[in-house]
Amino acid sequence: MIKNEGVIDRLIRLVLAIIFLVIAYFYAASGLWQTVFYVLAAVSLITTLTGFCLFYQIFGINTHKKN
Repeated sequence: MIKNEGVIDRLIRLVLAIIFLVIAYFYAASGLWQTVFYVLAAVSLITTLTGFCLFYQIFGINTHKKN
């Protein structure tokens, strides 16, 4: 997998992952909505750590600056 996310993109995804975790833990009632927010947080965190987004690959988007 080639990185296709830039630094700003990864920071935004990290902030979103934290927001999703807080919503899931504190505000979402147990059940479906809590699971949805946990999954969104996990996907955002994984794409942040790897620097690769499958949807970017499918649509040909690349925000990663090459040296």
